[in-house]
Amino acid sequence: MCYRSNKLAFTVLLFLAAATAWATPTEEELFFKSVADVNEGALRFLATPPARPVHHHQNKIVITRDSLSSGWVGLEQCHHHLDAVASLQIVYRPDRIRALNIVQSENIGRAWVHENTVQMEQIARDALICIRGETLALQDDGAGGYSLANGPYMRQFLDGFYPMRVSMRVRIEHPGLRFLDVTPASQPGFNVDIGASEIGYDAWFEGRLNTLMRFRLAGD
Repeated sequence: MCYRSNKLAFTVLLFLAAATAWATPTEEELFFKSVADVNEGALRFLATPPARPVHHHQNKIVITRDSLSSGWVGLEQCHHHLDAVASLQIVYRPDRIRALNIVQSENIGRAWVHENTVQMEQIARDALICIRGETLALQDDGAGGYSLANGPYMRQFLDGFYPMRVSMRVRIEHPGLRFLDVTPASQPGFNVDIGASEIGYDAWFEGRLNTLMRFRLAGD
């Protein structure tokens, strides 16, 4: 299983103790999902969420006044329903993460920050970990335009891709910055919520998901 967000924002790679990029699905997943049904990477949104809990990658980003000049934004990130494995690590790109710390963990024997990584041991079922930091995520596109690109998000086992959920909330604290659009467009399985100062999406899918949010300074 591999979850990545390596375009402009942050990179997150989840590995097993054996240093592979795969996590074994439960026996129930393999039993109820035949070989013919396994997604091979094409993005497919799920209009109806799976009956059983799946890995939920939850993100909150804050764009401040300083973010427009520095590119650094506030990040809060939670991983729900982690796979039960002996050890796991979340690896961020070292040049795009700072002030990294763990704010919450449940059903995890031990969790700690080491340089640009979050290390975990003795992960039980329904494990949760929440992390806070700053990420170099906001891209200046010129002419008053800015963007946040994230992905690919995926939950992969061998050649197949299994359901997962990714949610994103972006809070704008710069009074002149306006939300323009998000790609993909809102559709069943990819719900977009647009407010005056906060934008978000909630995605249920199989395959590889990339997203792009665009913003513009008022008056430009």
